[in-house]
Amino acid sequence: MENNKLQMQVHPQGYVQSLVMKDDPYHMNWVIDNEYLKQASFNESDKLFGEFTITIDGETINSADNYPQMTTKQQRILVTYELLQKVEVKFDYDLSINDQLNWNISLYNLTTEDIKINNFGVWLSLAYVMFRDKNVVKNIHESAAVYPSISRDFTKINAVRRDNQSGNLGIYQTAGQTLSVGTYAAYNNLFFENVSPSLDGMLFHQLILAGGYDDHFENNDWIYDKSPISIKPNTSIDWHYVITKNNSKQEFYKKASEVGQPTISYQPLNIVHRPSYLTLNGHTHELVAVTTYAGEAGKQKAKLQFQQQLPNQYQVSFKPTILGEHKIVFDFSDGTQDSVVLNVMNPLNEVIDKRVKYISENLYQGKDGETPYASTPISNQGESLGKLSLVLKKNLMGILDKEQVRQVEASAVNYVRPKWFNNGNFKRPNKLYGDFYRCMDFEYIAHLFLLLSDFDEETLLLNSAKDYLQWAADVFMLRVNPDFHETERGKEEARMLGVYFLYIQDLLKKLKRHGLTDYYEKINDLWQQVTYKIDENRTTYQAAITEHYFDNAGFGPTAGALSEAGFKDGARTYGQLLLANIGYSNDFRVQNPDRWWEALAYMIHSLWGGVTAAATFKVYEVLKNPAYLQASYRATAAIMYCYDTNSVTTDKLDEGMAASTYAVAGPHLNRPDLSRNRFGQSTFYSDGGIFAKLFNSANETPDWDMGEELVAYLDGIGQRTYLVHQNNQWSVINGTYEQQENQINVISFAPYQKEFWLIDETGTKQLTGSTLSKNHLFDINK
Repeated sequence: MENNKLQMQVHPQGYVQSLVMKDDPYHMNWVIDNEYLKQASFNESDKLFGEFTITIDGETINSADNYPQMTTKQQRILVTYELLQKVEVKFDYDLSINDQLNWNISLYNLTTEDIKINNFGVWLSLAYVMFRDKNVVKNIHESAAVYPSISRDFTKINAVRRDNQSGNLGIYQTAGQTLSVGTYAAYNNLFFENVSPSLDGMLFHQLILAGGYDDHFENNDWIYDKSPISIKPNTSIDWHYVITKNNSKQEFYKKASEVGQPTISYQPLNIVHRPSYLTLNGHTHELVAVTTYAGEAGKQKAKLQFQQQLPNQYQVSFKPTILGEHKIVFDFSDGTQDSVVLNVMNPLNEVIDKRVKYISENLYQGKDGETPYASTPISNQGESLGKLSLVLKKNLMGILDKEQVRQVEASAVNYVRPKWFNNGNFKRPNKLYGDFYRCMDFEYIAHLFLLLSDFDEETLLLNSAKDYLQWAADVFMLRVNPDFHETERGKEEARMLGVYFLYIQDLLKKLKRHGLTDYYEKINDLWQQVTYKIDENRTTYQAAITEHYFDNAGFGPTAGALSEAGFKDGARTYGQLLLANIGYSNDFRVQNPDRWWEALAYMIHSLWGGVTAAATFKVYEVLKNPAYLQASYRATAAIMYCYDTNSVTTDKLDEGMAASTYAVAGPHLNRPDLSRNRFGQSTFYSDGGIFAKLFNSANETPDWDMGEELVAYLDGIGQRTYLVHQNNQWSVINGTYEQQENQINVISFAPYQKEFWLIDETGTKQLTGSTLSKNHLFDINK
């Protein structure tokens, strides 16, 4: 059946087998296709759109085990299940209104007694698929990232097509209560088969309408409800969702208002005792109260004052005094309720200082350690060296602690060099992965050596700064020169872009300055060749493939590198993939770059999330489009959550600890115990498979591949604060403000502040030169 915009098919088994936008040039199927599951040998056909799991008075039933009754009426299909002669489950798909699909879900109690529904989860299996297909444009035009904004009465979800240009699918709750959105991952990984690309898979999303967890399940996530529901005799409970196309983030929220939802803006990252601002457009809803919940179990409750600015438009301002997550609840006169989740942290320079101290005092093994001079957890992957680079970067930008630097120097000389290189020979890498090595490892090593070369001879003990610069150049050549490798994998990976886009300009400038002309010319030539070729072939998107069939570890560095090299068209082309990759939501933890593999759930991944945020910032710097700056900062706020030891909704981390992964989903349907929790990937060791090959036990510390992303942050937005004037309103990116008559006091959150900038309708301009001041007084009348 169809209307003017949408066309859908429902399978006789009751699930939606296709949902297509009629004007879509790519004919994308917006739901996971059972034919693709069969073709790719996945066995999750019980999780298709419209399938469900329900627990009635303690008895669990899967819809896939039951055949429904189906009724078709012109532009309407009714799918009805009668279960245990107790409950009728009905799905009503209605296309009679132009431009949209109206989806009604109801549970009807057929008995004369109350019925308890312990759990009711309906699969909303949108096309969140990484296709097993080297034709990367299929992943770009026919796959979507899914960003939920979970609210008791006003849940909204945007499925954002990965090209960010061909239309997205928005889902808006207009009746009933949605408790959460869970995910289940199905995937195939051939990493150890020496195959590249080696990973594909998908996430199945599930609307949680009751319960979501086993009866005795407990975690620290107090923000989202896990309650069962009860249905009175001969009555029903109903949910209603409007599904319709949108073309942008702005249109997604505009359509939310058109179906009667409020819209709220907020600051995702807040610093304790600094002003925080929220604005609400209630549209048809009159605000009557605003309440903040924070602290352990959300027990710290306070009423917030609000000001009405226009009819049903309000501003809330407060100075948080409690660290950790805050749920801000907006109550309306009609009894409905909306909410946002924001975070409150200590000043970020303190967070970084404590992190570096923890690495130095707790993770560094020293001369007599089990693995001498290494920092735990031990890993063969170069990513694990990012924590050492963070120690060096903090000591370059903050207060110098020579002992911390010398620990890293000892590790670089006595652990890193002999481990990754045969007898320390930079032209003979060790095969640390059985019969192969990873070129990607070398870019982290080169960065480590480059940062060491920034210290003076008084601080360094084992070699000169110029020695370390030459080491960096040698390792970098191995990373980027295909001629240095004998295997096809080595040659292929050498041509791939990676995190080295973060520091290549620094490396080139330093080689030139120190007279290492031969290195400079060869590396610069290789850099120009690879970026020119990728820019020339930008419309094929080949750099979006890495070890995975489609991955922000490919298109993130590509966009960043093309920006660094000055290729604006290429930066714009790949930059669109970044805008689609960074979420927007009423919960700051959903605003991270989209990734799923390390957590088997939609996740925050500290390293690749941070690298993606840094790449997005570089695209902003070359294109000056504020959408990239805003996206980069949303992502950064989520990444900082991995370093937040004051979180009250996850497992506790000791001061200075960090966790590489946060599973956004709740419930996490592969591993319910990881729902909305932080952990390291080694926790999957007990699940076997590839994880048992990657890790030695399930108890390794959770921060093995962290640090590089904070170095990237400190080199970029971590030194800058932006005052924004838009639609006659003021806001600040990477900070906050206080208005004092005709002046605005801009307060920076940057840990090592250097520059203040202004963005308004005339463009972007720098307000200050290099400054250590945390504040800037801006005169509105200038």
